[in-house]
Amino acid sequence: MPTGRFRTRVIRLLLPLCAALAVLVTAPQASAAPQPQPQPQPQAAYLADRLRAHPVHVTDQLPRAVPRALAPDFARLAERTGVPTYVLVLPGQRSSYRDGLLDKVHDRLGRDGLYVLVDEAEVTQARAYGVRAPVEAAVTAVRFELPYDAGPLRSFERFVEVVSKDVEEAERLAAAARDTYGDDGPPDDLYIGPSDRRNQSFLTGIAVTGVPLSILLLVPYVRRRRRGPPPAHPTRKPSAGRTTGPTRPPWRRLTLPAVALLTAAAIAGTASLIFDQTRSDAAPTPSPRDMSARVERVASGLARDPVYQDPESPRRLDASQLARLHDRIDRFARSKGGGPVFVTLVPHIPEDESAGDEELFAAAVHAKLDKDGVYVVADPVSGYIDVVNHNLRLDSHDLLFDLPESISLGTREADKAEDHLLGDRLDALMTHLDTSPRTEEPTSSGTPAPAPSPAEEHALPRLFATDFWPGLVIGALLALLLRGVVAAVWTATAKAGRRFGWTPGPGSPAAAPAAPSEAFLRRTARAELRAAAAVVGQAAGAADEETTPSSHTRHRTARDRYDAATALAGDDTARLRATVTDPARLLAIAVLARAARAALDGDAGSRCCAVNPLHGTAVTRHHVRVSPEGNSRRLLPVCEPCRDTAIVTPRELHHRFLTLPAPPGTTTRVRYDEASDGLLSPLTRGYGGLVTKAREVAHAG
Repeated sequence: MPTGRFRTRVIRLLLPLCAALAVLVTAPQASAAPQPQPQPQPQAAYLADRLRAHPVHVTDQLPRAVPRALAPDFARLAERTGVPTYVLVLPGQRSSYRDGLLDKVHDRLGRDGLYVLVDEAEVTQARAYGVRAPVEAAVTAVRFELPYDAGPLRSFERFVEVVSKDVEEAERLAAAARDTYGDDGPPDDLYIGPSDRRNQSFLTGIAVTGVPLSILLLVPYVRRRRRGPPPAHPTRKPSAGRTTGPTRPPWRRLTLPAVALLTAAAIAGTASLIFDQTRSDAAPTPSPRDMSARVERVASGLARDPVYQDPESPRRLDASQLARLHDRIDRFARSKGGGPVFVTLVPHIPEDESAGDEELFAAAVHAKLDKDGVYVVADPVSGYIDVVNHNLRLDSHDLLFDLPESISLGTREADKAEDHLLGDRLDALMTHLDTSPRTEEPTSSGTPAPAPSPAEEHALPRLFATDFWPGLVIGALLALLLRGVVAAVWTATAKAGRRFGWTPGPGSPAAAPAAPSEAFLRRTARAELRAAAAVVGQAAGAADEETTPSSHTRHRTARDRYDAATALAGDDTARLRATVTDPARLLAIAVLARAARAALDGDAGSRCCAVNPLHGTAVTRHHVRVSPEGNSRRLLPVCEPCRDTAIVTPRELHHRFLTLPAPPGTTTRVRYDEASDGLLSPLTRGYGGLVTKAREVAHAG
């Protein structure tokens, strides 16, 4: 029988063997159990560690507004405060989340100084710990003085300028800013948007065509209306295509188009100088490294843990919720038709690399991580949840677009809760994944549309693009409309003026120039000839019905004068361009045609004003001083204005004598009655002599 000492030795030998066996049996089970994950670092502790490494921390979540490359600029400005300054540039958060953040970071960091919180737009908070600085006054001045689009760097620069001053001066600046902009809002924006640029392009296009075309249309029209009478027959206007005679130098014909072309070029050049904006925002263009920094950080975190909570954002999952979520993810991965689930709790705003597109962010993380699975994008600030499937046997469309609102958007209770009840909603999401029907083949949510290019996002369109081309068309239409309006107003004003005596009529002496150009004589002759043709033609039909001798005499006299005028005009009666180039002949045509109309109107006068035949019928004969030298006088028929001038200021009357353009080869104008061919010399004796002379000249020519 074994002794007690023997049994003790046996037991001592068996104990190590049993322990080794127990280890071998339980080792596979222990390795299969989920390993406890390390708890994420609290937000304040993480930010304090960043400031401990460098006094300026610029987040990687705002590359479109504040690229990380701006960190040296913030650091350079922070040195100007004169006190230790710590700057945090983080995505904008609700005031309830933001309040107390600087206090917590200071407690974690344990260093006195000036702590400043900046978001994607401006300085939002500042605290002074153990130093004297007018932080509240500086924040107030920045908030009221700067426009909304000044940008975070300009906002921090102004903050530094004010906080560096003494307390009294800083408070004075804050009070002045509050009084100036408190009621009316901040100053005008520093930058314009794409819609503003399109408006600038549209206005530039209107001006580039509208102003030059208005010059081309209005200048000739106004010149015609001022130099000569309007057409005698209102339904047949003189042609606007020819405003000069055939002898006009070619360079004068090109003057007006050249002025219009130079005007268009000047408008385009001035517009490019005035509308010189090239960007719609103060943000610089981020580098590719800035654009990919957050995706790389999140993918690196997911490679270690399927749940990634952004350390720069408020913590939304406590330890128990995080442990339960890990357990649900592990069970779904082992389930039939299941697979990996990756959960990211990061904020999404338009200034991030994906321009706030959760699906695009999930696709970028999936491409970087290179692992298929369900990617859950939860926003710790807004509380929204999006689910994107990448190559699992799940209905991708259902997960992306038909997720229950209680999960994707949350309930009213979730909206009121500080953590948006994300822990409970993520747990409900895992239940939804467990019960989702499986597909026969792996599916994917597809490729989302790319985000706007950061290089082009803030670049304005070119000035001479977009709405510039429609502006050109509208400018031309407005120029034509303006031409019509000016013509209508001018005509109405002229008619009203003649009716009420404000302005002289087209045939009045005041409307006739003493030194008409050949173009004026041609237009006047054309207008008078057309008007005479109309009234003489109408009178020819009525002459047969009238039996009084006086009516027959009027018609015969009018016909003789009109025939003499048309004889001088020759075959070019309608336009008076090619065959009639002599100014004296043009004047004779105008006088005879006007006299024909006057005869039909009952004017029995047989002479026209000898001072200026364009003045019309003479009313009397008077002694007229015809030369400035000596006292030579002649008894001439004169109109009423010339008679009055001969009585009141006789020495001035010789200036009123009509002169014709200088003959070819000379530069001096000649008096109409001294012309070489003598066509107009009979005018002093009456219309009858001019009719006879006109027939002779026409027959001889």
